[in-house]
Amino acid sequence: MGATGSGEIRPIRRTIARLWRDAVAAGRTHPAYLVEGREGWSPVTWSEADELVRAYANGLLWRGVRKGDAFGLLARNSLEWALFDYALGLIGAVGVPIYANSSSKDVGYLLGHSEAVGVLCEDADQRAKVDEVAAALERLQHVLTFDDLGALAAEGRAFADENPTALDEASAAIAEDDLFTIIYTSGTTGPPKGCMISHRNYYAMAAVSDQMESHYRSDDVMLLYLPLAHNFGRLMHLSGAYVGFTIAFLADPLRVGEALLAVRPTVLPSVPRVFEKVHAAIQGRFDEATGLKRRLIDWSLPIGREVSRLQSEGKPIPRLLALQHRVADRLVFSKVRERVGGRLRLPISGGAPLAAEIAEFFDAIGIRILEGYGLSECTTAATTNRPERYRFGSVGPPLPGVEIRIDDDGEILIRSETVFQGYFKDPEATAEVLTPDGWLRTGDIGSLDEDGFLHITDRKKDIIVTAGGKNVAPQNLENDLKTSRYISQALVVGDRRPYVAALVTLDPEEIGRWAAARGIPGDVETLARDERVRELIQGVVDEVNRERSRYEQIKRFAIVPRDFTMEAGEVTPTLKLRRSAVIEHFRAEIDALYAA
Repeated sequence: MGATGSGEIRPIRRTIARLWRDAVAAGRTHPAYLVEGREGWSPVTWSEADELVRAYANGLLWRGVRKGDAFGLLARNSLEWALFDYALGLIGAVGVPIYANSSSKDVGYLLGHSEAVGVLCEDADQRAKVDEVAAALERLQHVLTFDDLGALAAEGRAFADENPTALDEASAAIAEDDLFTIIYTSGTTGPPKGCMISHRNYYAMAAVSDQMESHYRSDDVMLLYLPLAHNFGRLMHLSGAYVGFTIAFLADPLRVGEALLAVRPTVLPSVPRVFEKVHAAIQGRFDEATGLKRRLIDWSLPIGREVSRLQSEGKPIPRLLALQHRVADRLVFSKVRERVGGRLRLPISGGAPLAAEIAEFFDAIGIRILEGYGLSECTTAATTNRPERYRFGSVGPPLPGVEIRIDDDGEILIRSETVFQGYFKDPEATAEVLTPDGWLRTGDIGSLDEDGFLHITDRKKDIIVTAGGKNVAPQNLENDLKTSRYISQALVVGDRRPYVAALVTLDPEEIGRWAAARGIPGDVETLARDERVRELIQGVVDEVNRERSRYEQIKRFAIVPRDFTMEAGEVTPTLKLRRSAVIEHFRAEIDALYAA
């Protein structure tokens, strides 16, 4: 709350400018950021970060950028991205994040659709994408790269010397419901839609942590590889300033394993794909162990699973079991945790479903993954499991201030202060997802159990209806297939078909190790055609089918000789399948599964 000159108490305006200034004024002594360089990871203080944020903001004012102007950010995760985003927030400009792997066509669409007046590019390669489409972008005036930020900061400092109150006045003019950002959806079907998210939306989302004391802490260190262009990564970036924890930005998601050992984070927000890969690697090492080491693993895992089960049910752990668990932890589990830095306190999974079996495995070795659920249209998160209140296979209970109900057809509806303002320049699409009384239609099918935990079935549009009229949720089958360390990706099909079938890809490292142990030569493409590999995968499919009704069972499958990739447009930047693209690219293989 704040006070006017007359003594009247008025609410503090919840803007990103206020969030940043409160963070700087808090007097924190630990670093705001860790930045990777040739000599390792170097700290950046809050005051150092603030000096650059203010310099960039004043530089933008000097160049004529004002409240309401859209400005693109085309770069990988970096300190420059984060500080420039805050600079835009301080003057009321609207950030438009663009994935760094976007094509020039996609870059042109987003900059044109958002009516951007400028764009910050990471380097010359990203700028080349903009240059290729700039002629068609009438409003685009400012095209910067990271190399230009030094000059922008110098301009800003000179401008501030001559206009010392300009930045404060620009920040004071921002209202809570003014746009902070337009986040474009990944576009699994059709062109991306721009989610209009206000300052209040994101401030309220970050402030949820006030009511979740066991979640983030000010002394945490977060490794952030999730793209800042995605709403999940963006929330982590803003939450860092709100809560006060340190963020280590990682530009290359393929280097997560290496960075975990160097940074030793306590918090790791992630998508399931990374946890699936780590699970496959750990399981592979366990399976290869021999002698005493193998006996220790075989003895320890059941103990870890039993302790995990009792904890999840809120039951006490018997004294002998607790003693055995301490021994198992010291001899086996702690060594596994060291492979992910040794300090991981809060691994978070979102963006797609995480298989319960994988969550239970990690919990058994002392890494409790907290799965949550949300979407850009509600400013990231609506539910999450907590360290002290969780249920594997669910995405947790609603966050404080979030209402959830299930519609008659099973669709999940959300109402909260974080629900977005609608789709930019698309009132028809907005009307389809926002009800007159403020409920957001998510497009997801799910259920609430008796304790208030939300369980996701699948995307409403992805539900398979077989030729026999049976409804099948493909993601459940796909997740179960991916619990095998030999399967990298899976796509289940069968809509309007007589039975359910699947495309699977092989994990190159794990299938290579399996083949080498049996003297089977060949690369992944060759192994995909090998009958012995097919028998191996048939065993996985049989296990997935074991507890399912006949209409849900996978009757046939094809092994695809390569992974589904972003380059081919088959997965989004957050590693979700673009089903229509995969089906189109592998139409022949799918048709063969249904041949007589």
